[in-house]
Amino acid sequence: MAKRRKLNPAKKILIIILGLSALTAVVYCSFYFFNKPLFVHYPGFGIDIPVNYTIHGIDVSRHQSVINWDDVKTMQIKDIKIGFGFIKATEGVQNVDDQFEENWSEAKKAAIARGAYHFFVPSKSGKLQALNFIETVTLKPGDLPPVLDVEYISSTPIDKLQQRITDWLLAVEAHYHVKPIIYTNTFFYKNYLGKKFDQYPLWVAHYLVKDKPTIDRDWIFWQHNETGQVNGINAYVDFNVFNGDSTAFKKLLIK
Repeated sequence: MAKRRKLNPAKKILIIILGLSALTAVVYCSFYFFNKPLFVHYPGFGIDIPVNYTIHGIDVSRHQSVINWDDVKTMQIKDIKIGFGFIKATEGVQNVDDQFEENWSEAKKAAIARGAYHFFVPSKSGKLQALNFIETVTLKPGDLPPVLDVEYISSTPIDKLQQRITDWLLAVEAHYHVKPIIYTNTFFYKNYLGKKFDQYPLWVAHYLVKDKPTIDRDWIFWQHNETGQVNGINAYVDFNVFNGDSTAFKKLLIK
């Protein structure tokens, strides 16, 4: 029987290094495959969309001008379609969005779940801003809860900002008998709202991530892009996803 040739120590080390490199590559590729961001580019919508969510929607204001909501409703690319729309209703203590009435009625006719939001002005009374919203928006069964859009602090002290926000939320909840949703971005929430408002449902804006918004609390809507394109809208539009399935979405709607 022939004697086995012993491997040179240098060759042994090389084989070990190559083996470890191959194992590292396998582990990395497996991790990437199972944890890769589930975004897919949809040319028809003009953006990357997170496909690990099933319910997608938009939010609009007068900046989108006149909208053909039937075209919005019927647009579908593969399994992605518009399932809800948040519509700007009011701003400050007396302003009403120029397109609100038309958007509000036409979205309903097109059978798109609709929600109304108020753009908050930090320097104004929260109670008076709530009154502006209440006088403008009538919610019906099948509508989404009211939304407070708060994005700016201006020169308002944080304690006054938080009190005015609280005044708006309490007044609106008392009128509609449903807890309002807060809309803001991750930075604003962490720095100016925080745990004081953790009991309210959150709609969060965060464009710089590819899987979910970076925030240490639960959220129900995520605005992930502001340059979407949709049939029936002759302007860029914000895109959102709902964090849940159809059953959870139906539970959220006004009864």
